[in-house]
Amino acid sequence: MIDETWYHRPHGVPEHVSAGGVVVRIENHRLFVAVTGQKGRPRYVLPKGQLDPGETLEQAAVREIKEETGLANLKLIELLGVRERLDFRKTAWKKTHYFLFTTDQVHGIPTDDKNHDEVKWFPLEAFPDLFWPEQTQLVRDNRERIDHLIWNATRRVD
Repeated sequence: MIDETWYHRPHGVPEHVSAGGVVVRIENHRLFVAVTGQKGRPRYVLPKGQLDPGETLEQAAVREIKEETGLANLKLIELLGVRERLDFRKTAWKKTHYFLFTTDQVHGIPTDDKNHDEVKWFPLEAFPDLFWPEQTQLVRDNRERIDHLIWNATRRVD
């Protein structure tokens, strides 16, 4: 179980910078958020991961989303927030930058099939508890902002 111990940085633990995203699509005038299933874990997660050498945060977020969800038709909206915690083995401090994206793509097949096995969409207004509590909180705390930004982005395109 993920508890408060994952959110306190022990002395001497190295920091790893990661990037990921909250990917939203519109269906029947509702917003849906993409999450990915991790093999061997009972709950979903937002797609994210470490930067490759030479990558920007935004490039890493797009790459990780493609690898973990198979979603490739992404439009960057803006940085949604930064969250910090220990990694699963509690050996590194993860500082993850989450970006908001929109897509019209419905189906995705993870290309990182060793770790991720599916993409699932949940309504923004009924977003579930994810494996990592800070990811759930990121989406819930920004629900109104996400709603506003996505609808404004689609109005500009129309």
